[in-house]
Amino acid sequence: MLMPAEFEVRLAKNAEDLLAVQRLRYDVFVQELGASGPAVDHDLEIEADAFDAHSEHLMLLDRARGADLSGQLVGVYRMMTRSGAEDAGGFYTALEFDLAPLLHTGRHIMELGRSCLRKPYRGGAAMFYLWQALAQHVTHQGVEILFGTASFTGTDLAALEVPLSLLCREHLAQAALRPKAIGVGAVPLGSSGDFEIDRLPALRAMPALIKAYLRLGGCVGEGAYVDAAFNTVDVCMVLDVPAMNPRQKAIYLKGPG
Repeated sequence: MLMPAEFEVRLAKNAEDLLAVQRLRYDVFVQELGASGPAVDHDLEIEADAFDAHSEHLMLLDRARGADLSGQLVGVYRMMTRSGAEDAGGFYTALEFDLAPLLHTGRHIMELGRSCLRKPYRGGAAMFYLWQALAQHVTHQGVEILFGTASFTGTDLAALEVPLSLLCREHLAQAALRPKAIGVGAVPLGSSGDFEIDRLPALRAMPALIKAYLRLGGCVGEGAYVDAAFNTVDVCMVLDVPAMNPRQKAIYLKGPG
């Protein structure tokens, strides 16, 4: 049984913090969800890539889990600004989607990615604490557009046809802010066929993170990307911060307590 949590959210500040972040990602993405590829180091038990060094990393700690940092760390979020992307040679999302519409807006943009929680903490208060800290950080930085890949687990497109089709029909980003899937993994966003979508099962089939973005007023780019190495089908989420759902925005921007 999970003991009452004592949450703290802060930014990673040194190599020890970053290593703990990468080990949590290994636990979730590799051991639990079956990811593989060049970002995975089984010897060190980390999931790491070249973008990590040019990003900021939000860390959600549960101080009730003892004194060890790796044990306390229960959730992470990676954030990259335009200047970080310039140092890294581009945004991670640009490996799968053409970001030209976002890059040409001239607005302050930030990429979000590599978000995960330990399994016992999903569906509870943990994500709220992580998102509240993220919202405050975004506001402090003056970010206007958030974007990044969000994933469905598995690569069976037939099994994901209904939720992907719902995203395409009801949540497609406006053309001026619409990235497009590119490369060998690019596929249509659901089916173009004329069929009725049962919304409740479609929403149930969507990952909690995607549904959370939609509640905030988020939308998706054109197409999806099959990442076989990571065992996911990715969509590009876009959130215009000034146009966010006011009620949801107020919830995440309120102070502690």
